[in-house]
Amino acid sequence: MKTRITIFIVAVVAIVGVLIGYNVYNQRQSRSTNQNDQSAATSGNKKTQSSSSKGKVAKKNGKTLIVYFSRKDGVYGGNLKVGNTKRIADFIQTKTKGDEYEIVPAKEYPKSYKKTTEVAQKEQEDNARPKIKNKLPDVSKYDTIFIGSPIWWSEYPMVVRTFLDGVNLNNKNVVPFTTHEGSGLGNTTETLKKQYTRAKVLKGFSVSGSDAADARSDVNSWLNGLGY
Repeated sequence: MKTRITIFIVAVVAIVGVLIGYNVYNQRQSRSTNQNDQSAATSGNKKTQSSSSKGKVAKKNGKTLIVYFSRKDGVYGGNLKVGNTKRIADFIQTKTKGDEYEIVPAKEYPKSYKKTTEVAQKEQEDNARPKIKNKLPDVSKYDTIFIGSPIWWSEYPMVVRTFLDGVNLNNKNVVPFTTHEGSGLGNTTETLKKQYTRAKVLKGFSVSGSDAADARSDVNSWLNGLGY
């Protein structure tokens, strides 16, 4: 009888021991799994943050200013409600979220296209610097500056040259953009490189004036290539 009781007690103790051991094992496994999950989540968050940082490529261009000279009157093909270069400047602003500055001549150009071409040619011959009506912007707080205008006699209008003489864009990203009737960027890239020898002149954009209103997708593709 005693032997049976002893065997019974030993069996109960063994079963209890197995149950306790099984519970301890499960608890350890659960803790290990949680730790691994937390580690994986932390690693995943780091990867996500890293990927997010890499995604903000526009940051490499810093704060952006879009400078432009545009006209509604005296334009090839007839007067406009919105100037062609103004349209491109606005597309750039929408994409880059930059600030805009419009170059406004102190003396208006003629409303006739033909007369405007004559005045523009004379200004070039005289290497003139027509006065700008509005105060020049403080370019020191910007990293990238777009400079846009129509092409007159293969280059920037001389009022734009007045702007270029009035600011210092060295050590900045400088980007030309133009509207034209066959001249493309003209010599704007060369002008910027010559004037600002320590600036980084990036790839410019040009579009014919008649296509400017529908150029948003082309502008966005170009800006994507610049890192925006």
